[in-house]
Amino acid sequence: MSLLAENRRTLTLAAPIIAGLVGQMLMGIADTIMVGHVGVVPLASCAFANTVLAVPMVFGFGLLSAVSVEVSHAHGEGKQAVAGDFLRGGLLIALLLGAMLGALAHAGLPALPLLRQPTEVNAIVGPYFLLCAWSFLPVFITSAAKNFSEALDHPWPPFWIMLAGVGLNVLLNWILIYGNLGAPALGLDGAGWATLLSRIAVMLGIVAYTSRSRRLHSAWPTRWLAPGLMARARRLADVGIHSGGLNLCEIGGFSFGSLMMGWLGVVPLAAHQIALSCAATTFMVPLGLSQAVSVRVGHARGSDSRERIPDIVHGALGLAVGVMSVFAACYLFFGNTIAAGFVEDSAVRALTVQLLVLAGVFQIFDGIQVVSSGALRGFADTRIPLLIGIAAYWGIALPVSWTAAFALGMGGPGVWTGFVVGLGSAAAAMFLRLRHRVAVCRA
Repeated sequence: MSLLAENRRTLTLAAPIIAGLVGQMLMGIADTIMVGHVGVVPLASCAFANTVLAVPMVFGFGLLSAVSVEVSHAHGEGKQAVAGDFLRGGLLIALLLGAMLGALAHAGLPALPLLRQPTEVNAIVGPYFLLCAWSFLPVFITSAAKNFSEALDHPWPPFWIMLAGVGLNVLLNWILIYGNLGAPALGLDGAGWATLLSRIAVMLGIVAYTSRSRRLHSAWPTRWLAPGLMARARRLADVGIHSGGLNLCEIGGFSFGSLMMGWLGVVPLAAHQIALSCAATTFMVPLGLSQAVSVRVGHARGSDSRERIPDIVHGALGLAVGVMSVFAACYLFFGNTIAAGFVEDSAVRALTVQLLVLAGVFQIFDGIQVVSSGALRGFADTRIPLLIGIAAYWGIALPVSWTAAFALGMGGPGVWTGFVVGLGSAAAAMFLRLRHRVAVCRA
């Protein structure tokens, strides 16, 4: 009965987090669908830009996940002022990281052809790439403020703001990509402007909510430049750097796999973008569970209720496996219908169906590893998971991908076979590490 009770509490916290994460992904899905109807080359260009930019963005999300860990721990101890201090540190990191990555994108733009993508892709990708890169600044500020609100048990308002942002993004896509309401038809560049503007709007909405909410008032900072700002930022960096590194290992592996798809041509790259957009969206369910478990384990540690941790962890793992099995079945039986919703090109659709079958397999492994790593993050155990990520994604997944795709001639499905093997290895190792921590907690 305790396991069911803990599952209900986890789902109560996780539901709006998952919904908000899905909302963020829906912006990318909207871009993919709407750009896909412009043509295969713009779709491949969208895939290439998002592949490169996903690496620093996901690293930033991992780094800022430390806000959830530290704020939830402080909240569990009843130290609201300390929770606010960690928000100050998180926003400082968000500002510095977002500005730095935007500047680096400008500096690195001339080097994109070195990644050996199709010539027609390199010819049009630049403006979209830069617009999405500068959207990191509002995205990271949003992430810090959202994590703060969720760690204080108020996850729903950020969700509604994110949902409104998705609607705004679709509307702006419709106007700017296709040239409706008298606007010029900007194609791929229009999707970039829509992404930037909608992310700025979401940032303003979430900051306005967190600063004015009565529920968050006791933790909201009153002196933003008070002493201790740098110390809190350093503490967040110490905790978050390993989580960011783990995210970097996984998304870096997927991104390098995307580059391999680009070496195979425009059609494999376009199919990869569609299948990966779908897999990344359903992945938001275990990712949301992971963030909720991280917060709940942090609360339990801070309030000296460690006896609840095993039920919290085991219940979340069961939920992740069950949900991802359902998604795997959907990809297996409805892959052609899903692909048809994105693009009309028959070659892209056929390859997308094959990739979705493989996505269904690795989704289950991905659910286990991300919930396990989230629970470990709640224990502030982040160094070993980072080492596991390096070994699984770079030591196993990528060599298998290259060998299967090129040496064995399997092409695109070969690249994704490496994803399956790497994620399976990560899931096994993360689960064993978590089992050890839970056993110690019980002792």
